[in-house]
Amino acid sequence: MVFYLSLILVTLCIFMSMQSLLTPKRTKGRWVSLDNFLYLICLYATILIGFGLIYIILDLNGHVVLIDETSFGGNNFLDRLASGFYFSAVTLFSLGYGDITPIGIGRMIAVAEALIGYVIPTAFVARVVFNIENKKEV
Repeated sequence: MVFYLSLILVTLCIFMSMQSLLTPKRTKGRWVSLDNFLYLICLYATILIGFGLIYIILDLNGHVVLIDETSFGGNNFLDRLASGFYFSAVTLFSLGYGDITPIGIGRMIAVAEALIGYVIPTAFVARVVFNIENKKEV
């Protein structure tokens, strides 16, 4: 029960952070601003941590979703936590070093995370342009 509740909670947080990107808001209307930069950092951090937690929760529940090919990866909780967050970051930013491989349901989760990683910059630029155009019309 705790397993499913944890997955639902983490997924809800990810969707809420994505919704904040897609909801039009009044910003300062500049392309480059500290507010926009901090907003993007928080958005990426939320999604990175959220997907990392999904990998870790599945792993703790006995579902093998990641295979760590490195020889220095341990089996203790902190090593697994670090591997989950590392794989999440590498996937979100579309780097794909290849040292950790998703398997099973982990592949579909990684595809969803990579898609979000591609969509965020486009949606953010569209949001800023939309807000600037709306300010010009007013």
